[in-house]
Amino acid sequence: MAPAEILSGKTVSAQVRERLKNQVTNLKESVPGFRPGLAILQVGDRDDSNLYISMKLKAAAEIGINANHIKLPNTASEAEVLRCINALNEDPAIHGFIVQLPLDSNKPINTEKITNAVAPEKDVDGLSSINAGKLSRGDLGDCFIPCTPKGCMELIRQTGIQVAGKRAVVIGRSKIVGAPMHDLLLWNHATVTTCHSKTASLAEEVSKADILVVAAGKAEMVKGEWIKPGAVVIDCGINHIPDSTKASGKRVVGDVAYAAAKERASYITPVPGGVGPMTVAMLMQSTVESAQRFVEKYQPGKWHIQYNKLSPKIPVPSDIEVSRSCVPKPIGQLAREIGLLSDEVELYGQSKAKILLSTLERLKAQPDGKYVVVTGITPTPLGEGKSTTTVGLVQALGAHLGRNAFACVRQPSQGPTFGIKGGAAGGGYSQVVPMEEFNLHLTGDIHAITAANNLVAATIDARIFHEATQSDQALYSRLVPSINGARKFSDIQIRRLQRLHINKTDPDALTADEIKKFVRLDIDPESITWARVLDTSDRFLRKITIGQSPTEKGLSRSAQFDIAVASEIMAILALTDSLEDMRRRLARIVVASSREGIPVTTEDLGVSGAVTVLMKDAIKPNLMQTLEGDPVFIHAGPFANIAHGNSSVLADKMALKLVGKEGFVVTEAGFGADIGMEKFFDIKCRYSGLQPHVTVLVATVRALKMHGGGPTVTAGVPLPKEYTEENLQLLSKGCCNLSKQIQNARTFGVPVVVAVNVFKSDTEAELQLVMRLAKEAGAFDAVKCTHWADGGKGAVALAEAVQRASQAPSSFRFLYDVELPILEKIRIIARKIYGADDVELLPEAEQKVILYTKQGFGNLPICMAKTHLSLSHDPERKGVPTGFILPIRDIRASVGAGFLYPLVGTMSTMPGLPTRPCFYDIDMDPVTGEVTGLF
Repeated sequence: MAPAEILSGKTVSAQVRERLKNQVTNLKESVPGFRPGLAILQVGDRDDSNLYISMKLKAAAEIGINANHIKLPNTASEAEVLRCINALNEDPAIHGFIVQLPLDSNKPINTEKITNAVAPEKDVDGLSSINAGKLSRGDLGDCFIPCTPKGCMELIRQTGIQVAGKRAVVIGRSKIVGAPMHDLLLWNHATVTTCHSKTASLAEEVSKADILVVAAGKAEMVKGEWIKPGAVVIDCGINHIPDSTKASGKRVVGDVAYAAAKERASYITPVPGGVGPMTVAMLMQSTVESAQRFVEKYQPGKWHIQYNKLSPKIPVPSDIEVSRSCVPKPIGQLAREIGLLSDEVELYGQSKAKILLSTLERLKAQPDGKYVVVTGITPTPLGEGKSTTTVGLVQALGAHLGRNAFACVRQPSQGPTFGIKGGAAGGGYSQVVPMEEFNLHLTGDIHAITAANNLVAATIDARIFHEATQSDQALYSRLVPSINGARKFSDIQIRRLQRLHINKTDPDALTADEIKKFVRLDIDPESITWARVLDTSDRFLRKITIGQSPTEKGLSRSAQFDIAVASEIMAILALTDSLEDMRRRLARIVVASSREGIPVTTEDLGVSGAVTVLMKDAIKPNLMQTLEGDPVFIHAGPFANIAHGNSSVLADKMALKLVGKEGFVVTEAGFGADIGMEKFFDIKCRYSGLQPHVTVLVATVRALKMHGGGPTVTAGVPLPKEYTEENLQLLSKGCCNLSKQIQNARTFGVPVVVAVNVFKSDTEAELQLVMRLAKEAGAFDAVKCTHWADGGKGAVALAEAVQRASQAPSSFRFLYDVELPILEKIRIIARKIYGADDVELLPEAEQKVILYTKQGFGNLPICMAKTHLSLSHDPERKGVPTGFILPIRDIRASVGAGFLYPLVGTMSTMPGLPTRPCFYDIDMDPVTGEVTGLF
């Protein structure tokens, strides 16, 4: 019989690598920017492991696989290794992932636990119990096979011998080679016998084998005479035996007596150069297969969300009943569905989570999606439904049109929730759930703002008190105390010295004059603009007297409380784009002026760092979901009059990265287009650098009738018939407001889609009239919406119109140049957006223009604080008022947030409770723990 043909693993593996190289090239061409990724996790620094890893890295580079070698020290604990594995499991750039064994750690580590922690879909070593289980039951197309058995099978195929029906013997039963080799041969229809150290008559069993695979780890244990003539012999062993002819004094042999076996077998693998090279090649093949599966299953940028199917009821139940009818999926599941990694998600129970800002850094190369802002006509007591439309549109885009879609909305204040307005989670079948979580504490951001704001307020009055009751030297001794005989300036004090042009760092080196400059802020109590805040509507805190205790030594003054969301810190949270930027903005807050007219900041007070610490968690956007399971960021909720009335820049930026190039982010601007939308464009977009693609303008038939001169409405009293019966004349007259707000939106160069929220009393003729007039006024499209009653299904037409509009040409532009004088910027807004003939500065406002220009704040954007109930300053004037002069009573500065806000009329920053507040209906079921009465 002729000697066996040599099965060269080197030759076959070279062929495999060449084939894989071509497959990777094709993958890259079909998916630009894509590259298969392999991660090799090593614990310790074993020489043999280093050698094997270098071979794998070299093979990966040759094929075009992006291989990462992660090396943990031998002091790594099991928990540290598991954390690293979890991060690699979640990394979408990693398609194959192996843990190099053995683990070289001086701490106890459960190897089984480690190998099973690798995600089965990335376990290209095939060592996890899940992959082993799938192999054992024959699911060869849905698992990874350990690399050595897979290489052995490839070598067997090279012989051309039909495996089916052959008798196969496997010597060895390890999890890495023997056991999976048995399963692999079995499911290729061989009749398989596994032998091991306890097997009797081993030679007899071997002599029956048409195919023999040996992985016993014992040098030349299988003798040549045992081999059945013509058998295929695969030798997996690597053993060292003494050999005086070798320089090293030893040589490598397999588990089979090669020379003798070669004379009886038809095919045989050499050692070395047989199975060894195939193991690395099969690792590469499994990595490429995993990458191909990833590309087929996960289209780049496409989410795989499990949406909730709604079953709307008629009539539509209360909002809280609708909310309770849906069981939200765990928020951690939603986070995974939209591509967030577990270490980017901080869970707050099962229904809400905070998302770390590190997400933005990870996704910085990801293109942004389409940016949509929802605004409305001038608000009326009848409501327009902007929040409901925002949620309904996202549900339509996501659950019904299959787009990645994200809603970004403001967090509501608890003041109105318990007062007169109720919740703000949307409504009907288009709302954020659970609504009670959304409307109450959420994750405590507003409480953090309250604490931070009031720390600043307490600091102001404490500083005035201490300066009034101590000498310069006494103040200095307390501000820079001697500790263990040494005095040292804090970092924030060093920065104050630098602003004062005192370039000294030794506290003992300051002159008496320098000490005075350093310790005296000399705050003018009459100039203090910083109020205390509380997230409760309380009219009796609108004006208070503080400092009446004898311990304050007569330093009392008039002050006030604002609602917490009116705090400038809330506006800063909404406009910041990083923790560093927030720290700078908080430091720039001007709280008062000195008696010489010099601005006094939180940095001067020494409190800005502490305020930043209080805000360190609030800066992270909050993740919740819609009724249909779409993602929603709820983050920041600044007032829409004295502030800009939009949710956070950070939430929008993060959402735009998460949805990807073909996705949509829908955010809402407070009040009507003349207020929230103008500020969205001129303030929020100016600071964020983002450019919107579409404006959605929300209107209702009944609200437009009020703008046409319809009668006033009273809470609790049935609506007048003008609003419940067809009245085309009244409606046509009121559409002037819609036309004006369309014109306002188009001023910024962005396409406008009008969403007409349908009420059951609306007639088809009325709806058609509104849509026709909207298009005539320049709207890209106008559509009917029933998302309140039907969920996302009722906003599909709107979503389709938004998609089309997002492809239309746009030329986004700001309304004014910030370098213009303060008065000129105010005048541009008044004339172009409100339709005023001109503006009139009252004496106090004139003085502020002079002051802020002198202080260097003249180039800030303008945030008009005006009634939202009219385009003019008079809330009673509906429609499109003309021929009016806009009076500017005062101008104030939110320097940290980055805008000036002129006051048009009187602005209340602390709501009061009505005669019958909403809290009469709010309670908790002590048995179920459910909140009742929210709406």
